[in-house]
Order: sequence, then C-alpha cells, then structure tokens
Amino acid sequence: MNTSTIIALMAVALILFLAIRYLVKEKKKGTKCIGCPQAGSCQKKHLETYLK
Repeated sequence: MNTSTIIALMAVALILFLAIRYLVKEKKKGTKCIGCPQAGSCQKKHLETYLK
C-alpha cells in the first residue's frame, strides 16, 4: 500500500465513523425518521405517543 491509498482509506473510515455517530446521537434524542425534514412534527411520532 502506498501513502495515497492509506490516506483515502482513512478518509473513508472517518466519514463512516461520523455518519454512524450522527445516527446514534439522533436515535438517543428520540428522532424516528432520521434525515427527514419533518421529523420534529411527524404524524408517526405523534401517533406513537398516543398509542402508549
């Protein structure tokens, strides 16, 4: 492996790590549809609170 390959693999690993970290943080906050622009006012979220 040469230096450019190692740098590229490290960049991909960093991007993957950051994406997974974002997903975990959002799930801990209770977001049901991560990435959805209407996630805060989603009918699915409100329906689940009434069914509990």
